[in-house]
Order: sequence, then C-alpha cells, then structure tokens
Amino acid sequence: MALEGMEIIAIIVVIGLCIVVLKQFGICDPLSLEDSSDSDLELSMVRHQPEGLEQLQAQTQFTRKELQSLYRGFKNECPSGLVDEETFKSIYSQFFPQGDATTYAHFLFNAFDMDRNGSIRFEDFVLGLSVLLRGSVTEKLRWAFNLYDINKDGYITKEEMMAIMTSIYDMMGRYTLPSVRDDSPGEHVEKFFQKMDRNRDGVVTIDEFIETCQKDENIMASMQLFENVI
Repeated sequence: MALEGMEIIAIIVVIGLCIVVLKQFGICDPLSLEDSSDSDLELSMVRHQPEGLEQLQAQTQFTRKELQSLYRGFKNECPSGLVDEETFKSIYSQFFPQGDATTYAHFLFNAFDMDRNGSIRFEDFVLGLSVLLRGSVTEKLRWAFNLYDINKDGYITKEEMMAIMTSIYDMMGRYTLPSVRDDSPGEHVEKFFQKMDRNRDGVVTIDEFIETCQKDENIMASMQLFENVI
C-alpha cells in the first residue's frame, strides 16, 4: 500500500528542506568554476579550520572547485567556521514566518552535528549535503532514518515518529492540501507503523524503513526531484 499525504511529506521533507539551507548559504546558485587564487580552502580568520580539500573530495561526491565554492558560501554566513544551533534555527525560521520551524530545525541540526558537540563544522555540513544531493537512494534513506532515530539506538519508535511528525506539522502542516487537523499527526504515525513495522514489534528498523520507502513510487519519484541541485 502506498504512503500518501503527510506521510510522504514526512519522508521527502528531510531532503527537500535542506535546499532551504543551501539557498541561505548561497549554494544553490551555479557553482563558480573559475580558478581560485588560493590552492586550498581560505583558512584565515576562522575559528575552525576544515580538513584539506583532498580528504573532503575523497569523502564526498563534490569536486575540488565545488568544495571551494561551498566553503566560500559557508564562511560568508558563518565567519567562525562553525554553525551553532541557534544560527541554524534562525535560518529556517526566515523561510517559515507563519509557522514554527524551531523543533524541526533542532532535529535536522542534530542529524548534521555528527560528533554531537553542539556545532556544525564545514566537514559535517558538506558530508551531509553530499549524501542528500548526490548519494544513492539507499544512502539518502539511511540519512533520513538517522534523523528520525532521535536517540540513535537503531530503531524508530512511535514516540520519535510523533515528535518528527509534530515538528513538520508545526512548520508547514497548515499549508498542506488537504489541510490537516490538530489530531492528524497521531493518525499519520499509526499509518506509518502499520506499513513500516512489518514484524509488528512496535519499532521500525532501518531495513523496514528503507524497504517500505523504496517500494513506494511516490517517494521515489519525489526524491528524484532533488538530484543535481548543484
């Protein structure tokens, strides 16, 4: 049975709303392929100095010149070389003035903050973007699962899914068509688990999550829209 409505939004919003961040950092504009006067990333006057280009190029799907352009946009918004959670939340709130993006931005921030130190480094940022924009379908879905798995125990519970659904509804639910009622997040969580929790043990594993999403034509078609953004 196919997922629909807010259920599909709850999957693809992980990838699609990352474009909001890209636009804020000036990264959705065509990347400059002009030769840089620097042979490496511009490192002066930053608190955190990222890894060398060669290492990042080996770890991502971006070219050297793309990484240089990405870093210029990143440093323009974050001169210190680090993004804290409040800055990240303020970026999202600019794009959802009629909603409350705070909680969703918190979850997304934690997904990027891989070492859990309260800030996003350029390396964290570009590794996540590489997966979301140029990774395989399986890689993207694994990244999405990691966001929904709030406590990082390898499972998605109903409580975790409820938290994500509610944060999405708070941010954009009132603009969906058809509009959703206040009790809708709970209804959608039940539908998720009926379809994803195949062995009915009360949790969704990464294999169940990926298999369900890959079998849904609407989700697969929606994910294709976000390929080759940059």
